Amino acid sequence: MSCPVNKDALDKLKQFIQICKSNSSILHLPELQFFKDFIESLGGVVPEEPKMPSDIKVEPEVVGEEPPEEAQADSETESVLEFDMTGCVEPDKLDDNQKMGDPLKEITEEASDQADEKRMEAMSQLSEGNIERAIELFTEAIELNPNSALLFSKRGQAYLKLTKPNACIRDCTRALELNCDSAAAYKFRGRAYRLLGEWELAAKDLRQACNIDCDEQTDEWLKEVTPNAKRIEEHMIKKERKLKDKQEKERMEHIRKAREAHAKAATANKEDGDQPEASPEGDANSFFKLLQDPEIMTAFQDPEVAAAFQDISMNPANFVKYQSNPKIMNLVTKLSGKFAGSGMNIPGFSGAGAGAGFPGFPGFGGAGAGAGAPKPPPTDDDNLD
Repeated sequence: MSCPVNKDALDKLKQFIQICKSNSSILHLPELQFFKDFIESLGGVVPEEPKMPSDIKVEPEVVGEEPPEEAQADSETESVLEFDMTGCVEPDKLDDNQKMGDPLKEITEEASDQADEKRMEAMSQLSEGNIERAIELFTEAIELNPNSALLFSKRGQAYLKLTKPNACIRDCTRALELNCDSAAAYKFRGRAYRLLGEWELAAKDLRQACNIDCDEQTDEWLKEVTPNAKRIEEHMIKKERKLKDKQEKERMEHIRKAREAHAKAATANKEDGDQPEASPEGDANSFFKLLQDPEIMTAFQDPEVAAAFQDISMNPANFVKYQSNPKIMNLVTKLSGKFAGSGMNIPGFSGAGAGAGFPGFPGFGGAGAGAGAPKPPPTDDDNLD
């Protein structure tokens, strides 16, 4: 008995069985219910369909909810643009047969004429479709006159017809080095870039060709690449804007942190540098305690000393009258040392020496033998007990 199924169908059946073996869960698909029934009718058992674990939560898809604007912008700027590459070709490899001539060669009139003849012959071959032969003739002409932009642009056109965009780009680039206003070189190089999918470069060259000498074909090629070129340009603008925004945010954050650090440092310096100011009451109490010193009290018992200090307290300028009096100056020196050692802030007392004075010097309200005796500081006791 011969098999009623042809070999191709059997091969496909084998592939299907192999798929079922590797993943039996597909037998639970509604489309394969007939096959599952067939297996079970023969006594076979189809494994149960695996269930999703209960601890896995499936988040429902929210329809119509857009991602945050910032995340959406990041996705747009960082995504890779995709284009319809229809009409693009694989890059061709450059070879040594594309001779560029000697750029330092001195061109004689005879060589120039021969190059023109070769060019005319090459143009004829190109129009007849003999592209390979045309390229050979253009190459011979270039070797005769390697400084002709026209020869390079025409050979570039021939390479373009052979779908060799890199060879075309090389020739047209050389043509533009020789003549930056060659519309033909911009035109053919722009088309070559288009074949390689270099949309921005293609649009740039074709626009320049139209600016110099626009023809119908150049305009048509430019319209073809413009949409993709604009997409790239807009993408780059967004990317650049995003980068600037990021840099600005980083700059502002840096400024904010610097200000915070400066404020913290200023606060710390203030805390370290702050010293409790002596109160006037404290200074007065300390001053009166200082005057309780037996040596100082004895000195002020001297009528001459008491009178001198009374005179100085009334008019500090009178201090100069007593600079030659050893008794007065010795006491001034002692008082200066004790003031400096106590850390007191006695207004108007600047110490001993020339020019020192006692403006507002406290404690000398009267002259005479007892006038200089210091009065005790007031107490907090109001005698109310």
